Amino acid sequence: MSLSHPWLLLLLAILPVAGFLWVRMRSRLTAGIGYSTPPGVHSIEGWRGRVARGLPVLRALALGLLIFTLTGPRLGSTKVRSETEGVDIALALDISGSMRALDFAPGSRLDAAKRVARQFIEGRPGDRIGLVVFASNSYTQCPLTTDHGVLLDLLDQVRIGDIADGTAVGMAIGNALNRLRDVPGKSKLIILLTDGMNNTGALDPATAAQLARELGIRIYTIGAGSKGRVPYPFPDPMGGEVVRYIEVDVDEASLQSIAATTGGLYFRATDTASLEQIYARIDALEKTRVQTEEYVEYRDIAPFFLWPALLLVLLEIVAAATWLRRLP
Repeated sequence: MSLSHPWLLLLLAILPVAGFLWVRMRSRLTAGIGYSTPPGVHSIEGWRGRVARGLPVLRALALGLLIFTLTGPRLGSTKVRSETEGVDIALALDISGSMRALDFAPGSRLDAAKRVARQFIEGRPGDRIGLVVFASNSYTQCPLTTDHGVLLDLLDQVRIGDIADGTAVGMAIGNALNRLRDVPGKSKLIILLTDGMNNTGALDPATAAQLARELGIRIYTIGAGSKGRVPYPFPDPMGGEVVRYIEVDVDEASLQSIAATTGGLYFRATDTASLEQIYARIDALEKTRVQTEEYVEYRDIAPFFLWPALLLVLLEIVAAATWLRRLP
């Protein structure tokens, strides 16, 4: 609770002064005056007399409440108004055949990439996020949106084999740039995850990185895959799968160059845990800007003190005129 005019509390100093003056005036009026009790008026003695002499206390309490009412008592509740400026993010996800490799337990590289991307998306509710997938070519799985429920549903539907095999890194960057270039916003970035090297597509990665730089769009690149031979599932003649070890190379030099050209960073993920740490690092680097403004809503509670003051005045008047009536 707070007061609109707290300085009015100084008026409470009037009460003891007024009480003192009233007692002195009362004593002078009654000193040496004798009177008889007229018919119909009962003499007040004993406890009724003592109560009658205390009636001015009711008047003092009423006056105190009225003064407190004038100070404007109010209850306030603090509220915070937030304004967010989200980051526009395009996720570019490799869905080439090599993403079937089983070195990101408990599933494939693609399974881990989708699971960690989901966590990243869920942790950034204020951002527009889109999804681009690529293999021998690239297409937009989901345009930039703040409806992350739809985005996550479309992420779940991503499958290896939706595009012919290959790794078109440059085309993936170009597709993501087309999604980001025309949207309003000051902060735009691409998170590109691949486990191979560019081997197809009309746009080479270096040119795509230069275009991103000119547009002011950062690219964070992630090379996914353990170093050396990795387990990979192959179909067997009986309709099942057999796991063999193969070598899959990540073009780290190209990914490092892409990131450096655009002001981003390159990361190497060798398992699910390191991939989670990479996304957490990017999340920390690209925090959404939040502006908060605190304000207070007040509710006037002066009537809650005004009515008791009026009731005290009324009680004093009625009591003094009836059962506590007395002569000067």
